[in-house]
Amino acid sequence: MDPQTITAQNADERIVYKAIVYSYLFWLIGGLYIVAPVIAWILFCRLLVKKISYQPAHAISLTHYVWLFGMWVMLMALIVGHLEQSLGIAKLIKSSIGWAKGWALLAIFPAVACLDIRPQIIYRACCQVCKHTVLLLPIFLLAWIIRLPSTLYVSPLSIIGGPGPEFFSLSLYEIDPGSGIPRWRLFTPWAPALGMLGNLYFIFALQESSSQWKRWGVIGSLLMVLMSQSRLALICYLALFGYFSMLKFVRSPILYFVLCPVILATGFVGESILNKISMSIAAVKSARADSTRVRQALADIAVERWWNEAVLFGHGIVERGPHMVEYMPIGSHHTWYGLLFVKGLVGAIALAVPMLVTFIVLMINIFTRPLAKVGMAILMLLMLYTFGENLEILAYLFWPGLIILGKALIADNDTMPTEKGKEHIST
Repeated sequence: MDPQTITAQNADERIVYKAIVYSYLFWLIGGLYIVAPVIAWILFCRLLVKKISYQPAHAISLTHYVWLFGMWVMLMALIVGHLEQSLGIAKLIKSSIGWAKGWALLAIFPAVACLDIRPQIIYRACCQVCKHTVLLLPIFLLAWIIRLPSTLYVSPLSIIGGPGPEFFSLSLYEIDPGSGIPRWRLFTPWAPALGMLGNLYFIFALQESSSQWKRWGVIGSLLMVLMSQSRLALICYLALFGYFSMLKFVRSPILYFVLCPVILATGFVGESILNKISMSIAAVKSARADSTRVRQALADIAVERWWNEAVLFGHGIVERGPHMVEYMPIGSHHTWYGLLFVKGLVGAIALAVPMLVTFIVLMINIFTRPLAKVGMAILMLLMLYTFGENLEILAYLFWPGLIILGKALIADNDTMPTEKGKEHIST
């Protein structure tokens, strides 16, 4: 097949492809936050039907079950936390719906990978979003230059409920309060989330078979990272670039001939290097000193209240912080602190164990299965962003990465039975 043309071969691929490609359209109507949970549960039900009726589908691996069990434990921690804190049935129902739209997706989308959905269809779709970003860039720049309102409107779909109005708003740009310069979040709720998505699309662009689409993907993903002006996004982008560069030479003797003198020289100038690293970290933190201060205060409050008030199952719900943290939710901007505060030690373990098991499985297969290398990059991205974002809130954005991660976890000896009469549509 011509790499310039990729066709969706079944309904599952068509759903996934269109859900990604039409990201900007869903953003215009304020429906992007709704799309991911809806298709997640639809595809999961389709998978269950296929399993029950013995239709063709990949076998669900042990690692998939670990993720499903971990997110089920997350739900149990939520229920117990609500009961311990006497929050009432209404809040329990609301939080359970929130679980279905957040944490549940971290297990459902990897399991959905057992359907006949090819990674190439996801790579191409994300590269198309990158192309749309590049083509729309002049509009976003012009909006800032002529000083249009930064947020045009909030979609009426916000009545469905969500973490906040920013998940349903159409924002053309925003002004950083610390530096006074513009930054963009496009179809994400805030600028650092755009940086995360840019890194995910960079991973996919490097796997694209078409050189033309690969260029669109690399340029568009880099543009997202730069437009977000996120410190974590830049660090992650460089880390991913180094990761894929290293994998090309990891089995070559040339790499070790080069590394030996480098390591030897490092021993002589190690102290100087450590000092420079410390200075670089300090410079990154000082780039947005107010943001760093608020993040640290949110973390301190979350840990202090978790340890003294609700160690095992947490407080059950998110609470607004005091004035010193600008009333931001306690534990926000950090997955682990947020988990400890809301779902306690049980919730934190429910995420840590699946991530650790996934890391071990991918590491075992990283030199024998190409998709394991991509899965490891996605896992590395998610792990890095646990220290700067709440993963469950952004799962509706990075769900394509969860499907690819799930593909990487399918057993080696599992093959998809051939389906008859596949429908082809042009993409």
